Amino acid sequence: MFRSPYPDEVIPNVSVYDFLFRDLSADDAARVALIDGPTGDETSYGALKAQIDLLAGALAARGIGIGDVVALHSPNVPAFATVFHGILRSGATATTVNALYTVEEMARQLQDSRATMLFTVSPLITVASESAAFAGIPDERIIVLDGLDGYTGLRDLLAEGAPAPEVSFDPATHVAVIPYSSGTTGFAKGVQLSHTNLVANVAQCAPVLDVSDEDRILAFLPFFHIYGMTILLNLALSRHAALITLPRFDLAQFLQVIQDQKVSFVFIAPPVAVALAKHPLVDQFDLSSVRGMMSGAAPMDESLANAVTARLGVHMQQGYGMSELSPVSHVIPPDRDDLSRGTIGFPIANIECKIVDVETGAELDMPAEGSSRPGELWVRGPNVMLGYLGQEQATHETVDDDGFLHTGDIAQVNHDGSFQIVDRLKELIKYKGYQVAPAELEALLLTHPEIADAAVVAQPDPAAGEIPKAFVVRREGSALTEGDVMTFVAEHVAPHKKVRAVAFIDAVPKSSAGKILRKDLRGR
Repeated sequence: MFRSPYPDEVIPNVSVYDFLFRDLSADDAARVALIDGPTGDETSYGALKAQIDLLAGALAARGIGIGDVVALHSPNVPAFATVFHGILRSGATATTVNALYTVEEMARQLQDSRATMLFTVSPLITVASESAAFAGIPDERIIVLDGLDGYTGLRDLLAEGAPAPEVSFDPATHVAVIPYSSGTTGFAKGVQLSHTNLVANVAQCAPVLDVSDEDRILAFLPFFHIYGMTILLNLALSRHAALITLPRFDLAQFLQVIQDQKVSFVFIAPPVAVALAKHPLVDQFDLSSVRGMMSGAAPMDESLANAVTARLGVHMQQGYGMSELSPVSHVIPPDRDDLSRGTIGFPIANIECKIVDVETGAELDMPAEGSSRPGELWVRGPNVMLGYLGQEQATHETVDDDGFLHTGDIAQVNHDGSFQIVDRLKELIKYKGYQVAPAELEALLLTHPEIADAAVVAQPDPAAGEIPKAFVVRREGSALTEGDVMTFVAEHVAPHKKVRAVAFIDAVPKSSAGKILRKDLRGR
């Protein structure tokens, strides 16, 4: 058993709203909370709180409250914060939808989560409205954040002036948000996170993420993803820092905003680190305001982290987490320059973890020198999810009776107590930090009339980390090409799930039980 080197944090037994906004002082209310990166428009903490209360009131006036699920489908814009926290303030549950989802993917989430209302933005209205129709959400229950003829706008709801409702629930058991994760296998599942889960993870991260009310933080990592949701939308707001939103990642705009807005802290994923380390455009901008940077969502190797540090002169941290952990469990502390930047650091406050031999089940010890043998990382703490929505068996397989979440990632513990991720027990592909489930792509491929069998594995890629590669068995007489396969998949999935390499084979290798032998395919 490994415990955090940090003393336990006291986890307040309050809602997310109360934790972030209830005791806002006059000075903090006057601070800038959100800046729209493309336009420069600012929203103060006081204005944000007022908007959240007004939206909660408008939802309550429509009968939305405890027991209801409201979907939020939007890129990073300041209004996202108003809607997300307004939903939670009303007592309802938010389910955040990937802004890149296709109609099929979004409809599946809306139906599974039983969402009865949907917030979106005008550029996404086609996908949003078609998905809502599949899920039985009428047009009058679709709210367009930036306004659109034929739909209610966010301003319309705020203008109603309805008072925020008085709600009462147990923060430890009331579901605040249902993001979707593929977990260890298969299609995406709804991860039920309580108010306490979210509050706890912010409190746990406080000692190891050096963010203050003087920081200006760039928020391009999507708020709909748990990393952006907790570390940017919640942790940064809890510190009363200024969040500068970008709806998508564009390197030139990213660098321009850092320069113009004097950004001091940036949260990234490894593909952005590649650009920062290698792209010539970086030299054209003044990035001297950046003092700190943290990478998460996928493993970053030490050489890449060192290259970014050397080029920009920033302090680079790396962390580890997953949606089921709300999400953070390990971080390199800001005061430990002696640690390898290829590690994920130490367990954060209130965390206990184990490394378990996947063959024997034995718990591995910290070595006197070097690193331990690899084993699956198990984690326990107040940030562990309540469970998967409607998936009791999957929940039982992921969280054991002692409360340890079996991450499916293979880790080692080093002699100094730091951890590193070395492999993946689960078969998920991490494309630019996004999870891609091979089983989902295989099921889709098998619907093609000219494909007899298929398997999908991760192929290492220097820019994306990993890309989905499909091994395809063509039906007899088929002239199917690699381009045909990639185009077919692209028509049915979000961009990060696209098959980006194809190989044709005579047969998919399988065990006697019929399980695909992915190890044999990865070696090809």
